[in-house]
Amino acid sequence: MAGRVPIARTLCALASGTLLGLLLAGCGAPAVTGSATQPGLGPSPADTVLPEAATPGRAAPAGSTPRPSFAREAVAAAHPLASEAGAALLAAGGNALDAAIGAQFVLSVVEPQASGLGGGGFLLHWDGREVAAWDGRETAPAAAGPDWFLRADGTPLPMAAAVASGRSVGVPGLVSMLEAAHRAHGRLPWARLLQPAIALAEQGHAVGPRLHALLQAEMQGSGALARDPQARAHFLDAEGRPWPVGHVLRNPAQAAVLRAVARDGAAALHRGAVAADIVRRAAAHGAPGAQPAPAGRMTAADLERYRPQRRTALCADWAPHWRVCGMPPPSAGQLTLMQTLGIVERLGRGAAAPPAGAADADWLHRFTEAQRLAFADRNRHVGDPDFVAPPSGRWDSLLDAGYLDARAARVGPRSMRQAPAGDPAAPALALAAPAAAPEGGTTHVSVVDAVGRAVALTSSIEAMFGARLMSDGGTGLPGGFLLNNQLTDFSFVPSDAQGRPLANRVEGGKRPRSSMSPTLVFDRRDGRLAMVTGSALGAHIIPAVARTLVGTLRWQLHPQDAVALPQVSALNGPTLLEAGRFEPAVVQALRERGHEVVEQPLPTGLSALAWRDGAWHGAADPRREGAVRGR
Repeated sequence: MAGRVPIARTLCALASGTLLGLLLAGCGAPAVTGSATQPGLGPSPADTVLPEAATPGRAAPAGSTPRPSFAREAVAAAHPLASEAGAALLAAGGNALDAAIGAQFVLSVVEPQASGLGGGGFLLHWDGREVAAWDGRETAPAAAGPDWFLRADGTPLPMAAAVASGRSVGVPGLVSMLEAAHRAHGRLPWARLLQPAIALAEQGHAVGPRLHALLQAEMQGSGALARDPQARAHFLDAEGRPWPVGHVLRNPAQAAVLRAVARDGAAALHRGAVAADIVRRAAAHGAPGAQPAPAGRMTAADLERYRPQRRTALCADWAPHWRVCGMPPPSAGQLTLMQTLGIVERLGRGAAAPPAGAADADWLHRFTEAQRLAFADRNRHVGDPDFVAPPSGRWDSLLDAGYLDARAARVGPRSMRQAPAGDPAAPALALAAPAAAPEGGTTHVSVVDAVGRAVALTSSIEAMFGARLMSDGGTGLPGGFLLNNQLTDFSFVPSDAQGRPLANRVEGGKRPRSSMSPTLVFDRRDGRLAMVTGSALGAHIIPAVARTLVGTLRWQLHPQDAVALPQVSALNGPTLLEAGRFEPAVVQALRERGHEVVEQPLPTGLSALAWRDGAWHGAADPRREGAVRGR
């Protein structure tokens, strides 16, 4: 039953496992859509194409936004309803992992364009003694091979055709990863964590300005979402227009799938009716047009054999006294982040005062050149560790002091524009160095609980609205969940012109490289957890997290002010400056240093929690609709 509700409503609460109130409102926020580039073929303008469209946000000058702080525990998530659900689970006796899981399932309902049951993610968990790294990245079907994204003549498919097709759908891993992490670290019963999401799916939530604007951007762009009957009926009215702001969006199919997951765990998604429906929809779909992408070839066996991985967290020291922990490959996030930070420190002025450093052309030059060097290494070396050997037999060889010294020495007074990859030691395989493929949007949750446990969780369905395919889980009900297009994170061509293989080439059972960067920071002086952070926005996640760490820990800004800093990215291509946030003199100074400057929105979707002065200080990106809740 359709209807409207006011955009301000009561908040979500849990008592004895029962949802007492539902915040049905949406908020405002940012995001532009996919790319038509052909990845893996050399430099391209893909660096300037955003994975999500920018929508009107609430960006404000540093110092003018609220700075929430909490004495005991806090949740920062990409939607207020998710933050409320996580905080309510903490208040009901749950721990950080419980709260993160509850928040993530809510995001699957209220932020469907970014993450959900049909996607994957990475999770870091701190229990006071060790950091556990959980890998729920999607995998390629067993049938995938070097020609997965190639046409009959051997040329790669256009990105737009590949994205909106069953060929792009990877075997989802998010729910399986969350279940495995809960088995190891959770406190509240698994089924209880899904109750807020089930209630929202059944009772509905208001379409907010952000979701409405993203649907408008989709319809003004490729419109592929409307070509899927299930998705069209859920997101659009009878005339094919996005539901208006305030429309109560109910999702009976997802509610039914969530109830099955609450009862049977991840098996409900990887076997039986839900799995069969995922396979059917991926196999039946090829994007319409003169040169459509071939249909997917995922099987029930692919879904049944999926397993999340518990990996060893990758930690590295950073000046002056911080220890930064993140995900190892197949995420390139931590390696690229720490290369960027390490090179910037070597170039000097790492601790420049914020008024100078935040918009100083000299600091920005060094910061973006460091990114170029780091992304060049990322593109050449990093892939699924079950398929790609690291240089020198260990991934952290890319962070060795001598190697970073040599990389930093390449930075001169003028921009390289495109940096060469380096070799810390002879790799086990002579790998080519392709250009990076454009990556999709994500969501992030940061949580700390009252006894000091913490979770950083980043999840994704890849592009905005994923593969534009919606599964009803075999329920026959309206709504459902969107399937990912994560396989487009692979290089479309398997080798370069010289026949050298690409680390991130398509192979059956392989996990595509990611830029997701859930991050935990510790103070080496006493071992205390100092910060939990992460972001959305594809490959732009890495520079966004780097700038937030510098702003919070080097420049001593409140995390909210650090998150709101003007963003800058250089993914080994143009220097991207957040539109309207830099003085013309700064832009001109960068151009005089040889930078190809592009000004555009960068709706990063950061969240952060930082310990300072005896409290947890929270931050949610003002470019989107996130919120921080706690007590």
